[in-house]
Amino acid sequence: MSSYLEATARQRVAALISDFTEFLPPAKEWTSPHLPQLNAPVSFDDGVIIGRGTIDGKQVYVAAQEGGFMGGAVGEVHGAKLVGLMRAAVIHKPQALVLLAESGGVRLHEANAGLIAVSEVMRALLAVRAAGIPVIVVIGGSNGCFGGMGIVSRCANVIIMSEEARLAMSGPEVIETANGVEEFDSRDRALVWRTTGGKHRYLLGDCKMLVADDDAAFKAAIVQGMQDSIQSEVALSLAALEAEQEMLTARLQDFGNKTDPMDIWAAMGVEHPEDIAMLDTQVFLQLTASIRQTERQHG
Repeated sequence: MSSYLEATARQRVAALISDFTEFLPPAKEWTSPHLPQLNAPVSFDDGVIIGRGTIDGKQVYVAAQEGGFMGGAVGEVHGAKLVGLMRAAVIHKPQALVLLAESGGVRLHEANAGLIAVSEVMRALLAVRAAGIPVIVVIGGSNGCFGGMGIVSRCANVIIMSEEARLAMSGPEVIETANGVEEFDSRDRALVWRTTGGKHRYLLGDCKMLVADDDAAFKAAIVQGMQDSIQSEVALSLAALEAEQEMLTARLQDFGNKTDPMDIWAAMGVEHPEDIAMLDTQVFLQLTASIRQTERQHG
């Protein structure tokens, strides 16, 4: 068993992708033009690897964000590489586009350039889907996926997470800074994982698959996600947007007055919500399947 959480972006690509060819490899040294002006360190790949390869014999285009460089934050060059990869995918039509996401959001050092980059990534991702190419996002790094990249991820066809992964719009520190520790204590790690972690996201339906922190498990889930996409509508449609809006409206009505994820889990039918954090991934998935079956029977 090889931990996805502990791996670098390049190690993740090596573990998941066969016959990988990198676009703009290290020798090209595509670095940020903004960071040197702030006496900040640069990275030879600006914190993201892009290229093509195969998974289960099927061609995929791949991007992997490096959480070890500025938390995977998106700057101008970082974003341009993602957009370029997605535009190339629209032209060459791979079986899927896979994004190994690990990012705190926009790189604040680059201000508006970073914000514009994230908006361009979002638009490019939707263009990939419009071309009939499924987008699969994998989240399992220690930095989680927040801010602009959290929004980008929710634009994908499939999100795959581990229990250790985190996904949200605003990070814990951002919420605490804006609204105070009474609203959200970012030092309460149990609260952070209850609120943004993989299990909570899976229970709410924000991620399609939850897997153990293992390269092989993530790879199998990507293959399954590609197969599932064949049977479903890939492009984003008005009907899908309306269904998403209905789901979010119902979620707000059902859980809007809850102050802790455990209260939400209890309202969903989990008999012992305090035990969720300690459940093995497989046991948790079995419990979730049972809850959803009960909902269908009474729905």
